Amino acid sequence: MNKLLISLLVSIGITGVAHAAGDATAGQGKTAVCTACHSADGNSVVGNFPKLAGQGEKYLLKQMLEIKSGVRSVPEMTGLLDNLNEQDLADIAAFFASKNVQLGQAAADQVEAGQKIWRAGVADKGVAACTACHGPNGKGIDSAAYPSLSGQHAQYVESTLKKFASGDRNNDPANMMRDIASKMSEAEMKAVSQYVQGLH
Repeated sequence: MNKLLISLLVSIGITGVAHAAGDATAGQGKTAVCTACHSADGNSVVGNFPKLAGQGEKYLLKQMLEIKSGVRSVPEMTGLLDNLNEQDLADIAAFFASKNVQLGQAAADQVEAGQKIWRAGVADKGVAACTACHGPNGKGIDSAAYPSLSGQHAQYVESTLKKFASGDRNNDPANMMRDIASKMSEAEMKAVSQYVQGLH
């Protein structure tokens, strides 16, 4: 399973679609629409809104383009990106990618179970290790538009896993996250979500 994921990662990285290059300085002046939920530096203070700080530029741009086009449904963002063009979105992505994520702390009783899933997956269920796509330290693989999870809010990660499992979120390449999340129990989702919140 891991060999399959790695070869898919390589092929996506090689064949990725080129987008406009972002300008972080220009992006700072375009983030007013983002700050209410994600904070001025991209470190949201509310657990259900993702931290954007330190996130991969390519990943952020992909998500914003898909939210704007309707490929990814995020009701809270309906209409917010309508007046921004691709260059604007690329600049915003570059700005948040340039910021440092503020790490959280994992719940002590979830670290051992979460770390095991992160590093080894759940073999008897066919759940691949999270490190295959998100890296050992959770920094992601931006060339393949795979997100950084290091320091991300546990509440947001757990909610996202549940959305992938149910199919409510379906913008993952080759159904990868839907396949993985659908095999996980809620306890496993909670443990790995807590683990990444403190991962660095």
